[in-house]
Amino acid sequence: MKIQPEQPSQFAAIREVVAAAFEHVAEANLVEAIRASPNYIPDLSLIAVEDDSIIGHVMINWGVLCSAGTNLLIPMLSPLAVAPEHQRRGVGGALVQAVCAAADGKGLPLVVLEGDPGYYGRFGFEPAYDYGIEMPLPDWAPREAGQIKTLTAYDPGLTGIVTYPPYFGAATRQREG
Repeated sequence: MKIQPEQPSQFAAIREVVAAAFEHVAEANLVEAIRASPNYIPDLSLIAVEDDSIIGHVMINWGVLCSAGTNLLIPMLSPLAVAPEHQRRGVGGALVQAVCAAADGKGLPLVVLEGDPGYYGRFGFEPAYDYGIEMPLPDWAPREAGQIKTLTAYDPGLTGIVTYPPYFGAATRQREG
């Protein structure tokens, strides 16, 4: 398996992987909305390739941390997708580790995400609230689902409330509707 940055010629295949992984097009639409926004970070949007087929995808995009009256851009991991027939083989973990290493290499201080603490905890993610960062979560999600991974350039002064870009709300409504 190789992990590499996505290319525009691969967007259709990535869409298929993301839709299949989530069994819904909402997350595939979210990926496209991120790409169409100024929050898209092309070199932090990675794919896993095996036998010339895309089997997984992850991306980090910009979110906002509202901190002491200032809005700071922060990296958010969302979404992570692995083709169903390749799940439970370490593909997702390899993508998470690769994209976090790439973010660290760019000098970013942290990565935030909303996800399963049991899964992401294996890769060094911890509850964001332990670091003074609050994340808006759906009513059904435990508070621990808002997570942070500190990177080499982490500054403990980064505290506040995460604000999701508007297209995240559109993806949630698509899932529920």
